[in-house]
Amino acid sequence: MKTPILGATYVTRSVNAADARMINLFPEMIPEGGKEPAFLMRAPGLRKLAEIGFGPVRGLWQLGGYLYVVSGSYLYKVDGTTYAATQLGTIAQSGPVSMADNGTQIFIAANPEGYIYNTNTNVFQQITDPDFPGAVNVGYIDGYFVFNEPDSQKFWVTQLLDGTSVDPLDFASAEGSPDGIVGLIVDHREVWLLGTNSVEVWYDAGLLDFPLQRIQGAFNEIGCVAPYSIAKLDNGIFWLGQDARGQGIVYRANGYTGQRISTHAVEWQIQQYGNLSDAIAYTYQQDGHSFYVLIFPSANTTWVYDVATQAWHERAGWKNGNWTRHRSNCQVFFDSKVIVGDYEDGRIYAFDLDYYKDDDAIQRWYRTWRALPTGQNNLKRTAQHSLQLDCETGVGLNTGQGDDPQVMLRWSDDGGHTWSYEHWKSMGKIGQYGFRTIWRRLGMTTKIRDRVYELSMTDPVKIAIMGAELYVTPTDA
Repeated sequence: MKTPILGATYVTRSVNAADARMINLFPEMIPEGGKEPAFLMRAPGLRKLAEIGFGPVRGLWQLGGYLYVVSGSYLYKVDGTTYAATQLGTIAQSGPVSMADNGTQIFIAANPEGYIYNTNTNVFQQITDPDFPGAVNVGYIDGYFVFNEPDSQKFWVTQLLDGTSVDPLDFASAEGSPDGIVGLIVDHREVWLLGTNSVEVWYDAGLLDFPLQRIQGAFNEIGCVAPYSIAKLDNGIFWLGQDARGQGIVYRANGYTGQRISTHAVEWQIQQYGNLSDAIAYTYQQDGHSFYVLIFPSANTTWVYDVATQAWHERAGWKNGNWTRHRSNCQVFFDSKVIVGDYEDGRIYAFDLDYYKDDDAIQRWYRTWRALPTGQNNLKRTAQHSLQLDCETGVGLNTGQGDDPQVMLRWSDDGGHTWSYEHWKSMGKIGQYGFRTIWRRLGMTTKIRDRVYELSMTDPVKIAIMGAELYVTPTDA
């Protein structure tokens, strides 16, 4: 019988109810005519491009054939061919930065400091205009930089085509609700202002005193908990929400309203984190999958939502026998590559689906799932004769780790609380395409008469899992 290895991450408050965890794997749907309706593929590896400064990489931007990197306390201009870096100036603070450009100037918001780099004159300068109030998030609309003032209801626009100059009257307040603005984002020539308990949307009305005007009716009583969780993807906006009733739900914009996309299982995990305000998000597209990547630095955890399948999974590093947050901290698409920056040092990487390591470190994938489909377990003991993994075999490397790739299997007969020893099986050496990855004599279920299986691997080889076949017989016990 088929065992339900495919699907998404779903680990509930009670692992006995659902213990389907998935790390560094994600499903891809297959249209009619495929072997199965879906398969699991390996998350992209991190192929190192360069090391820029000492890190962490706080922000990435591209303009005019150059990559701009905020690494540690400095802004760098990076050549797209050689990845040689030129230091341009000093950036204050240590957390994420928000960046935007008007075609000539790059505005860097470092909360509260603001900086401008002019790509025509090669002049880098801090915004010293006495009327500049500080900036958290920055965007661009119709020739203006627009940014929100820290710890206030105010948002500002700069002078037309000049981010260095701010008029003391060029601000407005988001007053649809008495909450302060957490962050903003510009989408489809509209400015979304996300407060602690509300969202309102403004547009460029071409007014003389202040160009922007509120869109009547574009108001939502769902707020945002983290300014850097706001990101654009799939023709819409995504953010980590909060309102007067609570926090920890992930939303995407559906028109001018927020549509919940997180599951109860993901929300339960998020609610356990002590601090949500430092959450960071970025988005990217690869092979038709559009991903919203949500990082919780304080919790050392990374969650990923795939718009194509509407499924969540985890991304993680593997260090000293423990899971850690994924190494990526921010993203940009540059030189036909999805490029991410490291949260600890100055390394920048390309997301590469054909690279099966995180730079020089192990990338471990991991999957747990309940052995019997829903409704198949009648609380009777079963004899588990064999488990065969339906996967692409013969993917071994010529030499080194992965020349005979090994998959590790464990199981739990108490719902996922305790686990057996590991049982290793080969996926076939290079060219052994008909190899069978099968475990036999897996014993009888005990305790709650149920079983959860766990598969993992650290070898740097291609992974494509179409399913798994379980040979099981019931008993009367």
